[in-house]
Amino acid sequence: MKKRLIMPIQNIKQNSYQLSSRQLKRNQDNNVLKAKPFLKWAGGKTQLIEQMVHYFPLALKQGKIQRYVEPFIGSGAVLFFILQNYPVKEFFISDINEELISVYLTVKEYVDELIAELTRLQLEYHLLTFEKQKNFFYKIRSEFNYNRPTTDFTRSNIERTAQFIFFNRTGFNGLFRVNNKGDFNVPFGSYKNPTICFTQNLQAVSTLLQNVEIRHGDFTIIQPFINRETFVYFDPPYKPISPTANFTSYQKSAFNDESQIRLANFFQKLDQGGVKLMLSNSDPHNYDQSDNFFHKLFEGFQINRVFANRMINSKANQRGKINELLITNY
Repeated sequence: MKKRLIMPIQNIKQNSYQLSSRQLKRNQDNNVLKAKPFLKWAGGKTQLIEQMVHYFPLALKQGKIQRYVEPFIGSGAVLFFILQNYPVKEFFISDINEELISVYLTVKEYVDELIAELTRLQLEYHLLTFEKQKNFFYKIRSEFNYNRPTTDFTRSNIERTAQFIFFNRTGFNGLFRVNNKGDFNVPFGSYKNPTICFTQNLQAVSTLLQNVEIRHGDFTIIQPFINRETFVYFDPPYKPISPTANFTSYQKSAFNDESQIRLANFFQKLDQGGVKLMLSNSDPHNYDQSDNFFHKLFEGFQINRVFANRMINSKANQRGKINELLITNY
């Protein structure tokens, strides 16, 4: 292992092998990034890509990475960026959230049918008054919780994916949260006629996903798909860093400290096989300088800090810049 380093983004010199901020901006202006995340997601990395690219492994730019693996897929911001900017041949994604994986599989296999269903939902929703939109939201939520996802991709699964995306666009802060029974419990978001169906982006995402293997399971499911030419990015549910930062329940089984420790042990195990590894998490030092939870777990690895806007907080005046950790083994 390399000696542990802790450094903020502004102290990192631009390496010649990585995409520069100017190159990234030029790519965006030229519409190179045609597919964007189709979901809003707690902790999504869209806003951090320009910083994260500085920490991608040299082997990725050199074309030596043949396989990209991401076991906490979320909104897929890093996946879509790498799919469209680096010469990687194989992609594997997974998540413990069965609903989320069902959504990705539906977008991959049945995008036209999904777009038709989302268009129908959007037209019906936009014709309603605000109060009736609220009632419509809770009606759909009740239906969603009464039913459960199926393993076969029938009409019901396409409808369920459309409902999932509908909640993502009309629910509070776009959250996906369930209770201990597995019921979706996010309240109505009070947005004025939000766009629910982004047709062109869904089509672009579906095209990209044709090259991606998608599985449901715990993060350890990735192990058979990893070799020395693999880059793995872990973006688990973040450890709460303050008494009020308690959003971890996007799956009915919470990702607690024990889970964080199990993930760190898995990270160390993969490191021994020569795999390139990157992991994101919250920075406890935002609130408590003496909290070295992750520094102890990942001692011997590179621990960097990047800056993010805290988007999920019920109080607008408490949404601002905070540090997040970016841990690598290279």
